Amino acid sequence: MITRRSLLKRSAACAGFGLTSQLASLLASPAAEPHPLRARPPHFTPKAKRVIMFFLTGGMSHMDSFDPKPELNRKDGESYNGSKKNIYVGSPWPAKPRGQSGLAITELFPHVATMADDLCLIRSMHGNHGDHFEATLHMHTGSQGDALPGIGAWVSHGLGTENINLPSHMVFAGRKPYAGAQVWDSNFLPAFHQGVHLKPGSEPIPNLKPQPDNPAELQTAELAMLRQLNQRHLDHRGDSELAARMLSFDTAANLQQLAPELFDISGESKKTLARYGVSSGDQNSFGWQTLVARRMSESGVRFIELIDQGSSSNWDRHSRISGNASLAKKIDRPIAALIQDLKERGTLDETLILCTTEFGRTAYGPSNRGRGHHARSFTCWLAGGGVKPGIAYGATDQYGTQIAENPVHVHDFHATILHLLGLDHERLTYAHAGRDFRLTDVHGNVVRDILA
Repeated sequence: MITRRSLLKRSAACAGFGLTSQLASLLASPAAEPHPLRARPPHFTPKAKRVIMFFLTGGMSHMDSFDPKPELNRKDGESYNGSKKNIYVGSPWPAKPRGQSGLAITELFPHVATMADDLCLIRSMHGNHGDHFEATLHMHTGSQGDALPGIGAWVSHGLGTENINLPSHMVFAGRKPYAGAQVWDSNFLPAFHQGVHLKPGSEPIPNLKPQPDNPAELQTAELAMLRQLNQRHLDHRGDSELAARMLSFDTAANLQQLAPELFDISGESKKTLARYGVSSGDQNSFGWQTLVARRMSESGVRFIELIDQGSSSNWDRHSRISGNASLAKKIDRPIAALIQDLKERGTLDETLILCTTEFGRTAYGPSNRGRGHHARSFTCWLAGGGVKPGIAYGATDQYGTQIAENPVHVHDFHATILHLLGLDHERLTYAHAGRDFRLTDVHGNVVRDILA
């Protein structure tokens, strides 16, 4: 029996790889149809060209970070509304005004606090659900239960990529968050909009290196022949899933060439490495992930997400909130370094940085000094990408429990992100199952007061 591989090997041997060269030219030649991930024009002139998103899994406490509450601290240890089970839990981290803007930020994030004049805090975020799974899904897809495309897939669908040799949507996640890979899935959107999952460590993309018994020339020939056969089938059948698989083969081949260079930070200056808190051989830390995210962004990847922690040992502190100090220490310096780095490189204005979580925490908890889930009010922040710097939008009451002014729903947050990218959230739709879907469903208003 002659296998495809043996046929290629024999042909290559007989023709001195002449067949390989011919097929390689087929692989490199432009397709008849435009590249499906080519850059697309936005609906209007954008503020930002790309996104780097940080997601803090588990529900980061807003009153312990970016919405400090002095009155809550004064009531620390007192019974919560006469309850015999719960007490008011003050923050263990002192807060003070930061920078010229005077934004109050606690010592939980001392490095990010130094960048206060670049931050746009939204202190009046609210969602619909206090369960991790649903809230994580909601923050990423706009849906609380149904599996729908994630925000990165929607951005890819709307704008394509700035570099067709790389995926448009990539996600760092050492461990999957609540709701798993659904948060970066493309669902009913074409599969090439799905996020490429990167796992920090020695092999961020599994099986990236070619096998020793399959030299590059032979692999190129195999891919070219496979494309010919698939294209013939596609021309007759019009299989959209096959088209996505074809593109995935090309993307994988490009990643074999380009990804190792993106992952290798040894060429960065000592100053840059120190700023992010990494060493040249590092390929695992959050600092390495953040620095590589900057490199990917500059190489044309449209949407990059870094998921801090998985569905365990995260920001979900029902006891001993002081344990959040170790979580913050891991991410604080790299996030601040990214903002500072992009400013110095002159690209912060065109790069939108997001820092989100699925919900906030309660002002009270049991005597073990933890906090419960709280979807009615929490804080997210943005930087660069056309938002006003050094401001706090919205406010909560003296305990951080209720929104006091300018509520911002998750749908509003999504609408604003898309707007900054030049996309009208009501026009960014996709026909599926008999109706047009969109990230914001039938909701959402752009928060225009935070636009620069």
